[in-house]
Amino acid sequence: MNSYEQAVMIAKALNSKKGIDIQIIEIGDISVLADYMVIATGTSSTHVKALADEVEYKLDEAGISVSHIEGYRSNTWILLDYIDVLVNVFSDEAREFYDLERLWQDGKPIDLTNIVD
Repeated sequence: MNSYEQAVMIAKALNSKKGIDIQIIEIGDISVLADYMVIATGTSSTHVKALADEVEYKLDEAGISVSHIEGYRSNTWILLDYIDVLVNVFSDEAREFYDLERLWQDGKPIDLTNIVD
């Protein structure tokens, strides 16, 4: 499975648990960190954790293990590092504060019209 397919699988997992404002940004041409960044918002700390848990569960099922996880204690921003895909799940306030879309504005947003509702 390539990094784009992983990012799409992650977006679908987030969507299945009602993640809000799911975005995929292609950053491979502007950064060595990863090929894609996936961003989503949860409605509460419990929802943020549930979204991150669902991503980890779905990718584990597909045989893809997370390399590193940060933020499970705070539940306002959880980062899952899948080497080629970075997943950021935020509370509404944390997403607004960190504004990753602005920081990665040189990346290429991926159209999710036919991927998530």
